[in-house]
Amino acid sequence: MNRDSEFMLEALALARMGWGLTNPNPMVGAVIVKDDTVIGRGFHRKAGEAHAEINALADAGRHGHDVRGATIYVTLEPCSTYGRTPPCTQALIEAGISRVVIGAVDPNPKHAGRAQEILRSHGIQVDCGVENAACWDLNKHFFRWITSGKPFVILKMAMTLDGKIACANGHSRWVTGIEARRRVQKWRRLADAVMVGGNTLRTDHPQLTVREPESWERQPRRIVVSNSLADEELMEFFPDGRAETVALSNAGEWEEYLLALGQSGVSTLLIEGGGELAASAVAAGAVDFVEFHIAPKLLGGRDAVPVLGGESPLSMDDALQLSRMKTFLCGDDIVINGFLREM
Repeated sequence: MNRDSEFMLEALALARMGWGLTNPNPMVGAVIVKDDTVIGRGFHRKAGEAHAEINALADAGRHGHDVRGATIYVTLEPCSTYGRTPPCTQALIEAGISRVVIGAVDPNPKHAGRAQEILRSHGIQVDCGVENAACWDLNKHFFRWITSGKPFVILKMAMTLDGKIACANGHSRWVTGIEARRRVQKWRRLADAVMVGGNTLRTDHPQLTVREPESWERQPRRIVVSNSLADEELMEFFPDGRAETVALSNAGEWEEYLLALGQSGVSTLLIEGGGELAASAVAAGAVDFVEFHIAPKLLGGRDAVPVLGGESPLSMDDALQLSRMKTFLCGDDIVINGFLREM
């Protein structure tokens, strides 16, 4: 591994510290290096607050380091326009940074490629694409939203080894172990909204909140897909009134609703079940990314609830193939994730 990759991976580690805190902004980390030594570190902590580059410059200054002639490694192309904060390109120019190493180009039409042009026009060396895949993967949800206007849709399901999510009587706690459930908490921290079906709500009574850590303030919107759930019944499950229902039965309705969510600032939607809702979302082409948690258990029973419901296909040619798939252990459970839709 070369030194550029090493420093970019350190910047990535910093960026991940903003997981779930920066929405609707991307997670970004930055490291400033001079004479092969890190002299400043920073990451974007919250939308509306200083960006990673500014925090790294400030960190270097607090420690008495002169950043003139230094190199900054930043996981995402610096912003070049005025928003809630001034453009980072101008700050880097004024600071005297001599080289900018970028992990991923920002697909935001307001920024894409502009920072590179601006920086180079001021005599700054710019190199792009260092650890690009990892930098892109960290903000795939943001990239989907900013380019399409719709949220990045994650379908998370927990099932037994034989593909069941519940007994025939609806009993489903717990399919997977505590480590897998903690991973769900991580996804909820990232999500702007969490969605379940009405049957899942009635059977499992999920709160659809972030509980780890207990002090988490940015709770996701709670959405229940149902044709029959009345407002009074919804209030029984969510007395705080922070929940909404929607009826989604075809691809057109999914498309319209996702666009509305995107316009309201929802950049990531997490679907947690059940099987009929999952099947509806997949059939509508609404799902970008799937993550299945597979418990080493055999439930059996022809009437047990399958992980995906819906109409039965007539051919294996109808199966949907994952791309960029990853498989790993999470406690005793197996996690398989990947993309249903290329980006």
